[in-house]
Amino acid sequence: MNLVLGIDGGGTSCRAALATASGDVVGRGKSGPANIMTDLDGARHNIVEAARLAFVEANLDPGHIPDTSAVLGLAGTNVGGYKQQLEAILPFRRSLVESDALIAMNGALGDHDGAIAIIGTGSIFMSRKGDAMQTIGGWGFLLGDLGGGARIGRDLLQETLLAHDDIRPGSALTQAVMKKFAGDPRDIVKFGAASKPADFGTFAPMVFDHAGKGDPVAARVLQRAVGDLEEALDALKLEPGQRLCLLGGLAGLVAPYMSARYQAMMHAPLQDALGGAVTMAARLFGNAGAPAHA
Repeated sequence: MNLVLGIDGGGTSCRAALATASGDVVGRGKSGPANIMTDLDGARHNIVEAARLAFVEANLDPGHIPDTSAVLGLAGTNVGGYKQQLEAILPFRRSLVESDALIAMNGALGDHDGAIAIIGTGSIFMSRKGDAMQTIGGWGFLLGDLGGGARIGRDLLQETLLAHDDIRPGSALTQAVMKKFAGDPRDIVKFGAASKPADFGTFAPMVFDHAGKGDPVAARVLQRAVGDLEEALDALKLEPGQRLCLLGGLAGLVAPYMSARYQAMMHAPLQDALGGAVTMAARLFGNAGAPAHA
């Protein structure tokens, strides 16, 4: 049978699914990070390893990897020439490297028009209307990722310091944050100077937890985050009846706070990002792979 690969790679892990030409998955594999902007060679290694493990799970010979075509959705493709550099060194018969947002959208929407909002540590938005696609965000913590977990965590720490200085009223939430830092605001500053986005994101669950208890600071932080998210969605100019899928680790937490307009558009994703990559690979390369043998 002819085989194709769908691959989903990000800053934490890389997943591969080996499928028939019609898109039926026969094996899966998982390996380490595959962000091509931060570590191109490491990403290539983990991509190939995930593909190898998918062959192994399917009881097929990984020696057929060079005979197999792949669609890869990877973090880091929107900056510089990393996409082209990777395509040049991949071992697959044919390779299409796209953003992880694109495969997520294809998985979530299927053949429908609509949009996705990926809300995790960061944030990125993508829409499709016929053949036209638009992407917003994904610019990273320092200059973008508004509404994402890292920004929510950062805003909470800022509110905690504002409360400590009696600039704004505090709350049970800001008191809980101060307790985590033994009551010393200087330790918050040290944390902020040394931390990465994921570190700031660890404070986001506190915001949602306290928001459910009516905490005013949590409400203020969430109002700002939801406002940023909806401002980005507004720019996509979605029409009534189109689908909106919220994806990412914070999607389920954010959804109840979205406006009625966007809640009415929300649908559960049809597939995950890896499923989207497999579907794309089957459509593009379904007859391109060489036969593989057990």
